[in-house]
Amino acid sequence: MNDLHYFEYYSQLQHQQNMLQDTKRTITYRNAIMSNPSRFENKLVLDVGAGSGILSFFAVQAGATHVYAVEASTMAHQMRTLIQHNPSFQDKITIIHAKIEQSDLQIPMVDTILSEPIGVFLFHERMLESYIYARDHYLKPGGTLFPSAGRIHLSPFTDSKLWKETSANADFWKQDSFLGINLSALHTDACHELFNMPVVGQFDHRSILTNDKNTHDIDFNTITLDALQDMTIPIRWTSSRTGMMHGIAGWFDIVFAPTGGIPISLSTSPDTEQTHWYQTRFLWLDPLPIKAHQVIEGSMRCQANDARSYTITVDVTVGEIQRHGIWQLQDQTFTQ
Repeated sequence: MNDLHYFEYYSQLQHQQNMLQDTKRTITYRNAIMSNPSRFENKLVLDVGAGSGILSFFAVQAGATHVYAVEASTMAHQMRTLIQHNPSFQDKITIIHAKIEQSDLQIPMVDTILSEPIGVFLFHERMLESYIYARDHYLKPGGTLFPSAGRIHLSPFTDSKLWKETSANADFWKQDSFLGINLSALHTDACHELFNMPVVGQFDHRSILTNDKNTHDIDFNTITLDALQDMTIPIRWTSSRTGMMHGIAGWFDIVFAPTGGIPISLSTSPDTEQTHWYQTRFLWLDPLPIKAHQVIEGSMRCQANDARSYTITVDVTVGEIQRHGIWQLQDQTFTQ
């Protein structure tokens, strides 16, 4: 995977600030930790992809004996500065400037692993793989993962404004006399490029065309690294109204559910408080006409790629009409 850009991004304070100021995200993590003190009091804790170290600080506040904070970016140096200026944490947190996958790390087996291994659409950035690697190499039998699970939700949506704006953007390439140059030969390529880029941002939940939604659960306690490379989500909806299906919307929940503890979850649904993850929409080049009570069936396949993300392939059938689409879930495709 291409890690250089990824770690440079997270070495910048402005991006750490963006996450810290996502109140829903930060407070949910703190509440999950503080509501389950038995998983932290007198425990050894590993924080994977620690960033600014905020989760490590929370773990110490919850009573952890010691926290090993692993951070591959140069944000590890900034974390050291924070600890130096918060002396009550100095003997409680060990910062390890490395990727968790390095083989020579001085980390003991721990009782609890903390991480925020979540990207857009749950698994963009492929940080979940590092989280699962840490589980397999450093978690004691019977130990706890925070978070313990994720759940992806999929629904069909209608948004003629978004579709028209995207189409109009591609229409620049329909010009047959741009300063005397015929650009129209590239119009088809422009359409495919623009419509194959997922749209990340908040949207109105009233644009969803069904009352039901597809869900796909990922249990972080049991999923394997191999399984994260290629996942298929079956699709089946019944339309609640007549309209144009312009694409598929996706969002996720993360769940903190330690055995015998207090379960807490965080949703990125369009009808809840906004997070920095927003929602993701996959826009069709050719919208689908949908009638009320009509069944929509198909599948979404998510395959890991070398851009620290996933290639998304969707096939759906509505009556006798079929649609096929491919999207590359990459940073440069995001809009907010």
